[in-house]
Amino acid sequence: MSDHTISLTPARILAVIPCLNEEKHIEALVTNLLVHTADLDLQIVIADGDSQDRTPAIAQQLAATHQRVTYLHNPKRLQSAALNLAVQTMGDNYDYLIRLDAHAHYPADFCHILLAEEQATGAAAVVVPMHTVGEHGFQKAVALAQNSKLGNGGSSHRNTGGEGKWVDHGHHALMRIRAFKQVGGYDDTFSHNEDAELDHRLQLAGHRLWLTGKTALDYFPRAAARPLFLQYLRFGRGRARTILKHRIIPKIRQMVPAAVLPAAFLFLLSPWLPICALPLLGWAAICLSYGVYLGHKAGDYRQMLAGPAAMIMHMGWSIGFWQGLLQSLTSGEFFHPKTAEA
Repeated sequence: MSDHTISLTPARILAVIPCLNEEKHIEALVTNLLVHTADLDLQIVIADGDSQDRTPAIAQQLAATHQRVTYLHNPKRLQSAALNLAVQTMGDNYDYLIRLDAHAHYPADFCHILLAEEQATGAAAVVVPMHTVGEHGFQKAVALAQNSKLGNGGSSHRNTGGEGKWVDHGHHALMRIRAFKQVGGYDDTFSHNEDAELDHRLQLAGHRLWLTGKTALDYFPRAAARPLFLQYLRFGRGRARTILKHRIIPKIRQMVPAAVLPAAFLFLLSPWLPICALPLLGWAAICLSYGVYLGHKAGDYRQMLAGPAAMIMHMGWSIGFWQGLLQSLTSGEFFHPKTAEA
């Protein structure tokens, strides 16, 4: 825990770590969590989605060594399915669910603050800001982009600091299991954006989400262009499915990157209509200029790659968004009457 004392009402907590091929991180994460939550009634569940590295062996060894650690095999592989499985298997004995990412770093008092914030606000869920940390090279530029408005569009859970506020979405951390069950848990057909989709259903059911300003997590982003592009491609698809499933009007900060792919198609007409090149060239100029500004501000010219990193993120998200819309519309996925009413 931190140096200050946090007064907490006793509660039973299920801390779930969905993971896939996390042999480099899982042991340190669990070991630290065991030490820092020794005074809490907290059970750690490692839900592994068919890892091909040593993650299952490490997780099983941790479970065999520590009574407070449980190993679950997640055959559906997705994070959403892992959390549903943990709650279905063990949730009846616990009050709260804490979601932890294997590829992240958490402060020592993270779980204590989450619990204190829930008990102080009465929120059904406490979400947290996420600060992206790059360790070297291109990853540092990606982190710089993701921590800026160029990469996150001013999203609340990407901005740390402050006393906290009520929000419609944030990075998932703590949730009342009763509320989680009431709305049916995660939609485990979603590989990405499952958190925002669940947040929407929680609010439809009358629950509130509190974004704490008292703690945050450090997230380590993709360190190469291709996996970064594929990650944002999936983010875009997930957002499109959420929008169609719930008939949500997209926010401006979501529609700006969505316009990148149409701008690219428009650019193809530029040999005949030069004005058609302006939207794509304008977007590229803004990204590259802002990247130069960020790199200069950071005092490291190599981090000027934040501009190209943001372009990769925007293009991946835009392609994924339009793919998701097209696939859902052509399949009729969210147009069955019973689905539309859900």
